[in-house]
Amino acid sequence: MGWSDAPVLVEVERSGFLESVHRGALVVLGPDGAELFSAGDVRRPVLPRSSNKPVQATVFLDAGWLPASTEELAISAASHSGEDGHRSLAEQVLRGAGLGPEALGCPPALPGDEPTRAGWLVAGRPPEALAMNCSGKHAAMLAACVAAGWPTEGYLARDHPLQQAVEARLGEAAGEPVAAVVVDGCGAPQHAISLTGLARGVLGLVQAPPGTPGRAVADAMRAHPWLVAGTGREDTELMQAVPGLLVKGGADGVHVAALPDGGAVALKLDDGGDRGRLPALTAGLLRVGVPAGLLERWAVTPVSGGTGTVGAVRAAAVLRS
Repeated sequence: MGWSDAPVLVEVERSGFLESVHRGALVVLGPDGAELFSAGDVRRPVLPRSSNKPVQATVFLDAGWLPASTEELAISAASHSGEDGHRSLAEQVLRGAGLGPEALGCPPALPGDEPTRAGWLVAGRPPEALAMNCSGKHAAMLAACVAAGWPTEGYLARDHPLQQAVEARLGEAAGEPVAAVVVDGCGAPQHAISLTGLARGVLGLVQAPPGTPGRAVADAMRAHPWLVAGTGREDTELMQAVPGLLVKGGADGVHVAALPDGGAVALKLDDGGDRGRLPALTAGLLRVGVPAGLLERWAVTPVSGGTGTVGAVRAAAVLRS
């Protein structure tokens, strides 16, 4: 199935007129990992981007990294907003490994959080690597290298021992070989797997036995949802609203979520946009048993016209049937 043949997952309606659509693929797995529902080609490899982070973080623990707190473990799988608490925690991870921010291989950035960014701009403060949304992952990667006795220099190269372990773990968790390795926006290797494999891997984390790296990562993220994203961010607020839910968005239209007793949802919007992700994700979450009342605020996104609401962004019929 080519991208042009992908089904419409989300519709954008303005004053009763169908203005835009978002095509893509979505898969729902049951608690046993069996496919309950799919739309589009859910076996075609995609780049999950930051949705790979929860599984990646298990490698840091296996390498011997001992986080000083569950907060540190949560930030290792985060795509944070660069708020003060995010940056200070990432720096704390580095200090625990005897390193400083200069060791980070991610690019400098301004905070994603609007009030924080505005304050930096007014003060003339330049972009910093710690403010980059992946700085927690990079700090933990470096800490894992120190713990394992691997070189920190070149830690982002595909042939580095850390990245080899990450690649192997992602394939193992997905139950399929990694289809391609490219360079992510933060400079780290990024691994292509199918949506089915992505959902399978994250479901495995929330269902892992207590005391395992997978369960430790899942529990840390769910215990500290603000660290995983930030103030006003959907991943944070969804995990706060739905008990036991693990959610992780990725760039370019990817999202994954899992419940231990419900199953998992993974999706990719082919246009790479953000607008349609939450209506599609909530449609999938309804299929794993999340009560509609808990998801109401994300199921439909209003479309503005003048000073009022004139339409909506909502899941298309293929996801509602």
